[in-house]
Amino acid sequence: MSEVLSQNAVAQEVKKPKVLPKPNSDFYQVFQLLSEAEQQKVLKVRQFMESSVAPVINDYWAKDEFPYELIPGIRDLQIAGLGYEGYECAGGSNLLACYVAMEIARIDCSVATFFGVHSGLAMGSIFLCGSEEQKKKWLPPMARLEKIGSFGLTEPLVGSGASGGLGTTARREGDTWILNGQKKWIGNSTWGHLTIIWARDVADNQVKGFIVENNTPGFKVEKIQHKMALRVVQNGLITMQDCRVPEENRLQNDTSFRDTARVLRMTRGFVAWEAVGCQMGAYENALAYAQTREQFGKPIASFQLIQDLLVKMIGNITACQCMVVRLSQLQDQGKLADEHASLAKAFCTVKMRETVGYARELLGANGILLDYNVGRFVADCEAIYSYEGTREMNTLIVGRAISGFSAFV
Repeated sequence: MSEVLSQNAVAQEVKKPKVLPKPNSDFYQVFQLLSEAEQQKVLKVRQFMESSVAPVINDYWAKDEFPYELIPGIRDLQIAGLGYEGYECAGGSNLLACYVAMEIARIDCSVATFFGVHSGLAMGSIFLCGSEEQKKKWLPPMARLEKIGSFGLTEPLVGSGASGGLGTTARREGDTWILNGQKKWIGNSTWGHLTIIWARDVADNQVKGFIVENNTPGFKVEKIQHKMALRVVQNGLITMQDCRVPEENRLQNDTSFRDTARVLRMTRGFVAWEAVGCQMGAYENALAYAQTREQFGKPIASFQLIQDLLVKMIGNITACQCMVVRLSQLQDQGKLADEHASLAKAFCTVKMRETVGYARELLGANGILLDYNVGRFVADCEAIYSYEGTREMNTLIVGRAISGFSAFV
């Protein structure tokens, strides 16, 4: 009798459903490098992204629209201005600021780009290049997301050559600057409140920055249509015709493109983190799919070829995470150089393309459907791969640093 009971117990044990590990892209436990307070901040962001953004983002992506109703929730997270001290900014370490960016991108790269443009590029330009008066005036309402910022550097005919070839001009007349020219691909500009415009001073041929309110006469924004990536981000083509900006709105601590580069150095690292988040999102969705999708009578995650794809993905992610963590540590220590940020941006975006491609491969035909999320990461990664410096340009920055020779022409 006891032997029969024992056999029944074994049979019941066998019938129990297998408990599978939850998809987790933090294989080397990078999260543990954050302090307890920082971890709580990240978990708050994670909960918001998973509960408020994830359920609606595919519909907005398909409609090419931004979910403005999410702004109050993002405001309540108190993450605008992470890494900047004072002026009602969120403060904290660069490691925390970038980890938050990665966490946002893990759910959606468009929302991460919106956040990066506003908090990183626009607020960062004022924080790094603005006077004390300008910081006090503009940063608090931007930290509260009462004023949304954009960053106007790229032009229709000038991308990688911005350091010496800007076509937008600035001419001073007394206490007023007159701006003329165009800017393209400017995120948030169709609905935001202010744009940091970089223009070439016709008097000394140096690049200078200006805080331009978007309702200024002579400042016109047209929405860029028919994008295949980051469709939730509202990119604009800005045209300035005799746009008059007061001298008090010129970034007072910016005198040349070297100052612009300080902002780009900081945010280029941010984009590397965003590229890691993009990989994480694609991987976690692909793994969840593989654990439940069945072929030949069992989940495809049990197949050798599928596990090979999953391991390639987690390997790429883990390598990139370790790189960007060290990058942020260097920035927090005041040791960040252009070549450090450039290597991370180039390497992580290349690996991002590879990782999302593996995820798309794993899902087969379902990989191109928004319903399974992976297709959105595949499309959005193409924009991340290009903006904040192409792979080629960042490679030349690193090449110059390690060889001692400049290959720029």
